[in-house]
Amino acid sequence: MVDHSFADLTLAALYDSINPWGPDDDFYLNLVRSADSVLDVGCGTGRLLARAASDGHPGRLTGLDPAAAMLVQARRRAPGVEWLLGDLNTRMWQGDFDLAIMTGHAFQVLLGDEELRGALRAVRSALSDAGRFVFETRNPAARAWESWTPDRVREVTDAEGRVVRVWHEVADEPSGDRVTFTETFDSPGWPRRHTGRATLRFLTPESLTGFLAEAGLRVEEQYGDWDRGPLTRTSPEIITVAAPAATAR
Repeated sequence: MVDHSFADLTLAALYDSINPWGPDDDFYLNLVRSADSVLDVGCGTGRLLARAASDGHPGRLTGLDPAAAMLVQARRRAPGVEWLLGDLNTRMWQGDFDLAIMTGHAFQVLLGDEELRGALRAVRSALSDAGRFVFETRNPAARAWESWTPDRVREVTDAEGRVVRVWHEVADEPSGDRVTFTETFDSPGWPRRHTGRATLRFLTPESLTGFLAEAGLRVEEQYGDWDRGPLTRTSPEIITVAAPAATAR
């Protein structure tokens, strides 16, 4: 599924300013460095694989994203990396990768049960028997969406030096495990503001474990933060390390 905001070339160019490098990137970069072949699902602007490539990663680095505008940024950044347009329904592999990752809470855009099951089956197929799938979702118990309010505005600067204001607002009351919100971009130099609407799914650890098991994957570790702290009710994240069920320890 494409994040429609970042399917726009202008907004895609702002992505890294809105989401600067942080401890989550460091966490994943360490994993990428230790794997011979890596599939980054929902790779966005490609900064993670680009950093690994610039550091001299000797193996295969493949980034997959459904938003062409994001891949424009990725290809400019690291033309030597394999950047592919599409999603897990359009690209299929058989045991090609030692590591598959989904960063930036991309896992949460998989809304329907069958969509989620299909994606996880594709990930399992892409992994070698000794491979690992690592991803994070926001912990629903922490209720992060309650802080997505219009008064929390971020300001970034676009390529032409114009200040762009960005804010989020929950659009409806949460429905089950789904939260719908708007993301608005505005700048005095633009002819109009841009507002996109999106929905995210907040799965519990138990639900995640169940969906992974259906796909032949087993949870090895779950952390509550990027320091690998334990997962508790108040943890902001559910960071999951999964392996093919036959080889999980």
